[in-house]
Amino acid sequence: MNHSIHSADRSTHLKIVVVALVAGIAVAAFGISARTGSDFTQTAHVTKAGKPVVVTSSDVSLVR
Repeated sequence: MNHSIHSADRSTHLKIVVVALVAGIAVAAFGISARTGSDFTQTAHVTKAGKPVVVTSSDVSLVR
């Protein structure tokens, strides 16, 4: 087994690529399977603007 990626031969590089590809597919499959259990019916909640509000405080210090 080669412990350095620089001195690795072609089969070692191929093994690394295959392991990374399998791990990526596994993560994607897990994410997709976790998503399918949720409900896709979404409703938009509309919030309408009310009257203007003025917020004041007597503890405000003015710096000039």
